[in-house]
Amino acid sequence: MKVEFINPFVSASFSVLTAVLGSEPTKGKISLRPAHLPSGECSIITGVTGMVSGQVVYGMSMETAYRLASAMIGMPVTEFDQLAASAISELGNMITGNSMSLLAQAGYICDITPPTIIRGKSMRISTVDIHALMIPMITSYGEIEIALSLRGQAGELNKAA
Repeated sequence: MKVEFINPFVSASFSVLTAVLGSEPTKGKISLRPAHLPSGECSIITGVTGMVSGQVVYGMSMETAYRLASAMIGMPVTEFDQLAASAISELGNMITGNSMSLLAQAGYICDITPPTIIRGKSMRISTVDIHALMIPMITSYGEIEIALSLRGQAGELNKAA
């Protein structure tokens, strides 16, 4: 995976999480995982299409999801209802959307799909044949693990060269 695809997500994650949560997160150790990866108890999945394509998965524990939704809504969340799901999916939407703007500035025009939320224990999400770059973002509300499974289109693989 090209660094030109990774940096926009790191930058967007820092700016969105800082703006939404009021404190700057820290980045954990980045790692590469195979196409089948474990996810958190609550995962937000957004697709990326265009000059860069693939999936972005934001995984977290349910406790972190409750804390983040509470912070975003401005009141305690005691049930993962439609309002909590909307807040959490919007967080993924904001990070991915900001990343698309940064990719566009670098010459990679892309779109995103609406976010999908998946909840449950011991889930495994497959990104088929694209390995996932895992970026842990540690916030005061808990850890969000961002899994990037992205690749450039065949004609764009050497764009930056």
